[in-house]
Amino acid sequence: MIVLDGVTKSYHTRAGPKHVLRGIDFSISKGEKVGFLGRNGAGKSTLIRIISGAELPDSGSVTRTMSVSWPLAFGGAFQNALTGVDNLRFICRIYGADLAGKLEYVEEFTELGRDLYEPLRSYSAGMRARLAFAISMVIEFDCFLIDEVFAVGDDRFQRKCHVELFEKRADRAMIFVSHNEWFVKDHCDRIAVLDKGLAVSCETVEESYEYYRARYG
Repeated sequence: MIVLDGVTKSYHTRAGPKHVLRGIDFSISKGEKVGFLGRNGAGKSTLIRIISGAELPDSGSVTRTMSVSWPLAFGGAFQNALTGVDNLRFICRIYGADLAGKLEYVEEFTELGRDLYEPLRSYSAGMRARLAFAISMVIEFDCFLIDEVFAVGDDRFQRKCHVELFEKRADRAMIFVSHNEWFVKDHCDRIAVLDKGLAVSCETVEESYEYYRARYG
């Protein structure tokens, strides 16, 4: 389970503090699919970074009894000076995974060819996203964090991502943050709307969806 209790987050700006999250209370159980909808700037990416542990809340707590991925297709933790393979090697070392078996999968899935052996600083944004998604799949997390992941690649590659995540790992918990209400509605058991720094959740997916549509149309 993942439990958020009174999570707040603000950032300092020239105009003063910008309060992004004002007291998020939420829980996600094993195997549950939960979506957070919100307009741009609502705090979706901030929330998912806090859930992943990449960023700390100002106050409140996040309790995790499940292993949690980094945001899929996000390569911010990778080292630009290292090759794609060396970044994979680093992740495998951290999680105690065998490099040989994982490398074969990453080579096949990313279709990056010899570029896997080039430094990440030479990668396009799309190449980095492919690598980040593939490396996310080689570690079997209990909960996957999904931040607009299916903007990655063409339709064929997006289908590959869909199979890996939603078909092969259908038993895992997933947390989505998006402004794409159709995608979230189709994939989630529950939806919460980030509204003025709070997570507003209705009784059903349909009611939460209609609340979002009424607020932001």
